[in-house]
Amino acid sequence: MPQPTSHLERFLLVATLIVLVFLPLPLGSNRDWSMGVFVLLMGGLGSIWAISQLRSGSTQASQLKSVRAGLPLLGLLLLTQAWVAIQWLAGLTVDNGATFQYLMLGLAYSLLFLLVVSLFHTRKRLSLLLGTLVVSGALQAFWGAFMTLSGVEWLLVGPKSTYIGDATGTFVNRNHLAGYLEMTLACGIGLLLALRDNRPFSWVNLLELLMGPKARLRLALVVMVIALVMTHSRMGNTAFFVSLLLVGGLFVLLEKEHRLRNSLILASIILIDVLVISQYFGLEKLKDRLLSTQLNDVVVNGEVVQQANEVRDDVFGYAIPLLQARPLVGQGAGSFEAVFPQYPGEDIRLHFDHAHNDYLQFAIEFGVLGSLPLAAFILLALWHALKALWRRESVYRSGVGFGAAMGIIALLIHSSTDFNLQIPANAATLVVLCAIAVLAGSHSKPRVRKSRTVQD
Repeated sequence: MPQPTSHLERFLLVATLIVLVFLPLPLGSNRDWSMGVFVLLMGGLGSIWAISQLRSGSTQASQLKSVRAGLPLLGLLLLTQAWVAIQWLAGLTVDNGATFQYLMLGLAYSLLFLLVVSLFHTRKRLSLLLGTLVVSGALQAFWGAFMTLSGVEWLLVGPKSTYIGDATGTFVNRNHLAGYLEMTLACGIGLLLALRDNRPFSWVNLLELLMGPKARLRLALVVMVIALVMTHSRMGNTAFFVSLLLVGGLFVLLEKEHRLRNSLILASIILIDVLVISQYFGLEKLKDRLLSTQLNDVVVNGEVVQQANEVRDDVFGYAIPLLQARPLVGQGAGSFEAVFPQYPGEDIRLHFDHAHNDYLQFAIEFGVLGSLPLAAFILLALWHALKALWRRESVYRSGVGFGAAMGIIALLIHSSTDFNLQIPANAATLVVLCAIAVLAGSHSKPRVRKSRTVQD
């Protein structure tokens, strides 16, 4: 029998959910003070969690199962933090302050992962976690779309100075709102699929899905897709649709029994949300921006007739020597802004505090020794998600696995041209997605006996 929930545990559940909703609000927590608040909150919640474990004296079997499943991933996260600590203590970094800040953030992410796999180990709690992320994404989407459509163009507490005409939510950069929405949309789609029933397909059931009790979830997905399109983020939209098609195609192929119903659910998201509704909210502008991307100058008879409008590929090229200089140990976590100004040519006139490619930046800053555990952490989480997706006997587990896999893949694609993982709100949400991937297959559900059968 499950043990009753203690007051401390209830507090931890609510507090963790509040932190997840709070993180995007102060400009994606991409300010020193908000990073400090996040670190302090996670340190406090982690301490309370340890106290609650000591006071309880025993661990529920379901909680123990989830924690054991997540221990290898937690170990990989902590291994990366141990390397960052070595960089800082041994003087291997060129920016001690930034490396210490990344160490504190990394420990906070590790505590967040531990709290999620420990606290949300039941089906009811896991659904609550997914629902909270969907609500947070819908609020960000509504705020971003409303500000853009109204012409007010404010962040949470002040007017925007950049990306006027693009939805940014409470983030400064439209690409970071797009990255956040990719993950919350994946959670929403996963929850929609997880809550479907095993009844045979009928048009009445499809109408019930679109207009019945799940209509609020569908409405939240519509709002988030509209805002994603209104960000006009090229790679953000590309990452979302590619991940949806990849994971959706795999999902439809695996589940033969309900292939038609699942295909229609996914098709409704693509056709209704994107091709119909988003036509009225900037889809044409996004298409024009994609088609007008110019990576290199157009030269005719020795004269430049059209200048490149995208310099990120030039930044990648100038940043390669940073990687080659210290490939094994790295320049130091968080040190890109300090070392990059020594390398760019005269054609780079803007200030770049990030590489606009998370893979390149992690390799430069963490080196091979620090980057490999992070890569293993993400790949192992993706394996957990796909493993749950494969469990055709459990509708709920496969749906949650779908959402986790889609969200992870979407941000992996987007990270090739942006720096979402350097923004605490998005990095923390990805860590939570990886924890959800573990919980998809290891969470518990109260067993209900019906005619000597156990429903999963």
